[in-house]
Amino acid sequence: MIKRLSALALFAALGFAFLAGPLAADEIVSHRRDILVGPGETQSKIFSLGGNVTVEGKVREDVLVIGGSITVSGEVGQSVVGIGSRIIIRSTATIGEDLAALGGTLEKEPGCAVGGDTIYFQTAEIGDRLFKDGLFKGIFSLSFIPIIIVIKLIVIFLWLVAAVVGAALFPKPLAFASERIRTSFWSVFGVGLLAIAVFSGLVVFAALLSVVLVGIPVLLALSAAGFIIKVFGRLAVFHFLGGSLLRAFGSRPASVLGAVLAGLFIYSLISFVPVFGFLFGLAMSAVGWGVALRTKFGTTDNWFQRKP
Repeated sequence: MIKRLSALALFAALGFAFLAGPLAADEIVSHRRDILVGPGETQSKIFSLGGNVTVEGKVREDVLVIGGSITVSGEVGQSVVGIGSRIIIRSTATIGEDLAALGGTLEKEPGCAVGGDTIYFQTAEIGDRLFKDGLFKGIFSLSFIPIIIVIKLIVIFLWLVAAVVGAALFPKPLAFASERIRTSFWSVFGVGLLAIAVFSGLVVFAALLSVVLVGIPVLLALSAAGFIIKVFGRLAVFHFLGGSLLRAFGSRPASVLGAVLAGLFIYSLISFVPVFGFLFGLAMSAVGWGVALRTKFGTTDNWFQRKP
């Protein structure tokens, strides 16, 4: 269990470490593109979303892939991490630190050298443990604290994926919305509280209408709208928190993705604090909803301001 908790924490930490600032010339970040480090070639680090990564030469630091595949027959100086990836470690491979996989498949040929731990987190394991002997016995055969920690870390991982995708697709809207949080925090917070109250009332009303089938389409539409608002608003909050932290420490200007990942890191740490973490999450949810609606998802200064 400890190794698996460490692996989930490693996924989030590596994502932040990869992209918290501007990339060096020999660092590779790609989306759905195959990457080959041939014999005799050297790269600093590799991050790929949905691509196929082949290391026959040397990577000085980490290799992190979400989806896609990783094939290592050369040398990786630090960790190899795959999230939902097919990982193949050849007999000639050398990995300086950990080999970690969340989901996907992992194949290790005899003779490969891994300096740290090999951690394979099969996503079906928790379900098997819970339901093999019945739900009631399964639940009480596990300690609640590790379950809560695992759930929190899985949620962090999902937000990590959302951060990577959202920051890649909507960098300017997220940066714009984040700036509005900084300059109009309390008005954004107030709009968010009102929006959540109204939305909750609409959901309850649609749920009551669902008894006669009329409310089902309305409930589905509200669920989709609420999901979109929550995701965009949360990513804008991450950018605001991360940018504020980096600015406070006098760091060089970070990329949009770097600021979002830094904010995710801060938000995740605070969420583990009892009571305060819960209250902080509620407040930031209101801020997220407010900024998404006030700025029309980062496309205008104030959605509710009348045009002259």
